[in-house]
Parts: sequence; structure tokens; C-alpha cells
Amino acid sequence: MKLAIKLGALSAANIGIVFLFQWYVLMQLGPGVETDALFAGMAVPQLVLAVISGSLMHVLVPLLAGESEDRLRHDAWGFLILIGGLFGLLAVLLYAAALWWVPLTVPGFDEAGKALTVELARIQLIGMVFAAVNGVQWAAYHARQQFLWAEFTPVLSSVLALLLLIWALPRFGVIAAAWIGTLRMGMQTLLLAPGMGIPVRPDLKSAAIQQAWKRLKPLLLGTAYYKTDPLVDRFLLSTANSGSLSLYYLAQQIYSAASQVLNKAIAVPLVPVLSMLHKAGDKTGFGRAYHRKLLQVGAISLAGLLVLGLLGQALLTFLVGHGNVSASNVTELWWIMIWLGGMFFGGAAGQVTSTSFYACGDTVTPTRMSMLTYTAYIPAKVIAFYYWGVVGLAIATSIYYMANLSLQVYLLEKKSVL
Repeated sequence: MKLAIKLGALSAANIGIVFLFQWYVLMQLGPGVETDALFAGMAVPQLVLAVISGSLMHVLVPLLAGESEDRLRHDAWGFLILIGGLFGLLAVLLYAAALWWVPLTVPGFDEAGKALTVELARIQLIGMVFAAVNGVQWAAYHARQQFLWAEFTPVLSSVLALLLLIWALPRFGVIAAAWIGTLRMGMQTLLLAPGMGIPVRPDLKSAAIQQAWKRLKPLLLGTAYYKTDPLVDRFLLSTANSGSLSLYYLAQQIYSAASQVLNKAIAVPLVPVLSMLHKAGDKTGFGRAYHRKLLQVGAISLAGLLVLGLLGQALLTFLVGHGNVSASNVTELWWIMIWLGGMFFGGAAGQVTSTSFYACGDTVTPTRMSMLTYTAYIPAKVIAFYYWGVVGLAIATSIYYMANLSLQVYLLEKKSVL
């Protein structure tokens, strides 16, 4: 419990600072073309990270947990070389082709908006490489159950980035925000470097790397499909009123921040525990740990949504209703968050169910299920946006997350590990 509190506090501190980063940008510039371009430019780097880096954490931690220190260090360096090279090559290709693919993601922007989005996306592609390397470094720390330093490094780098932003944004504008975000990822890479241990010649043919690839294949194929959700959102919202994309993105970020706190405090420490229980064949212990954490996350999520409904508008006014953010912007943001409530509950609880699958080496079941639900979700989301705009988009997203959670709970209860 003490560990969960410490991890939750560190995660909350980091997320709070990142929120201040985004809040300061919105307050200084106001929701409009520049902020829409900044957040739209994040879409593809975030998509690539969600597909590969996110998948890595789910696969690497269970594989590395419980291994000898020497074996863990050799395998971790092998993964670092492979992932660093892969993402470096991918960043170069996306950078070179940005003039072609970026405008396709924001068809509603004018030519100046598209050009700015291209410039900002290219800057953030550099940060994508650092973030991918960070994923391997975090996995090495988590496999050793050394969570505190791994969670403190983002706090330290975010504080430095925020201070730099306060100085640079008024002088250099939105370009400074993109460069400082990239620099923040680079600082994390340096701070996390000690966790990799003394550099060794990687064994790229080791059993762990072969097993990782076997588990990664279904995740990569599946997530490459259903993680395109942010791209669809940016595509649709680029045709809405100026500033709508920024407010919708901010609502998602607030919920993602809260979900991340729960994930770092509850779901992340659960993964190595469940992995070792599964390896030991302790079904009773596995089921007890899973159910307890699922109930904890569900209760906290419901309490958070209740607070949002009763006090949310006043809290949002206090948090973001400053500078160039108007009262009408705050009201619109609050309503978006109300309709996106299912995203928060389903996403937070879904982290416990999905990591429970991954802890026992099953990457196929949750991936296949998500691909099926996403196939039905995309046309439903497009239709909802066409008829009801941003409200329809938010409601469709909530339904999707709740449906995914319900199906994962059902499939996990049927699985023989419980």
C-alpha cells in the first residue's frame, strides 16, 4: 500500500506538471489555430508510440521479471539496440514524408495551418525516438520492481521543461512548446540510463528476444489498427470550429492523466506480481490479486466522475479558466468531459484487465477483441460526429471503452488462469 501511494503521488506530480505545460500553452495562446496544430502534430508520433512502445511494456516486463541480473541486463540491451534503431529509421522516413502525410490528417485546416502542423510534427518525431528508448529503460526498472526512480525521472524532467517553457513560449511561440516537449523526452533518457547497467554486447538471438517477438506480433498488428483512434479524432475535429480540437484533446488528456495515475499506482506494480504468480501456477493468488485491484480502480473512477459532475465546472474554471481561455471554453470543456466519462472509467479499469492478460503471456485475446470492437466503433463514431458533432464523438467514445471493458472482464473470467 505504501508503494502504491508513493507511485501514485509521483505519477500525479508528473501528470500535474505536464498538465501545467499544456495549460500554460493554452493560456498564453488561447484555443485556436496554433494549439490545434500543436496537438494535431502529436497524433502520428503518439500513434507510433502506442503501437510499439506501449506494446513493449506489456511484453518485456513479464519476460524480464524474475530473471537473473546478468540475463536481464543482456536482454535489456538487446531490446534497446533493436528499438532505438527501429524508431530512428521510422522517424527519418516520417520526417521526410511529412509534407505528404500530415495534411491528410487535418483536411479541415487552411494551408497555413497545415504548414504549421507539418513543422510541429517533424519536431515531435525526434521526441518519439527518445520516448521509445525510454520504454525499454522503464521495462528494465519495472522487471526489477524498482518503480520509484523510474517514476521520479519524468517529474524531474517535466519540472525543468515547464520552467524552460515559461521563459521561451512568450519569446518564440508555439515552436518552443514542440522543441521543449522533445527535450523533455531526451532528459528522461539520460536520467534512466543507469538502470540499463554496464553496456554489453547484445545477444539479438537470445530466447527472450525470440519470445518477445512471438508475443509482439499480434500486439503490433492489432494496435497498428485500433490505435489509429487519435488520428480519426484529429481528422474529424479539424472540420469543427477553431479550438474544438484543442478542447477535446485537453479533455482526453485530463482523463488520460487520471488514468495514468491509477495505472502507475495500481496496474503497473501488479504486472510483475501476476507474472510470477502465473509462472508459479498459483491460480487462487492470481485471481485474488486481479479482483482486488479491479475493484479498487473501479471505485476510485466512479468517485472521480461524481466529483466531476458536482464540482467539475468550478474546478475547471479554477484550473484552466485564465488568460485567453474564456468562460465559454471552460463550459464546453466540462460538457465534453461529461460525455467522455465512459472513456475514463472503461480506460482505467481496462488497464487492470488487459495487463492481467499480458501477465500470463496472452497478447492475442485482448488484441483480437479490440480489433473487432474497433471495426464497429469507427463507422459509429463518424456517424455520431456527422449528426451531433463533438458531443456525438464523445458519447461514441465512451460506449466503445465501456464495451471493451465488459468484454475483457467476461473473457478473463472464462480464462483458466482464474
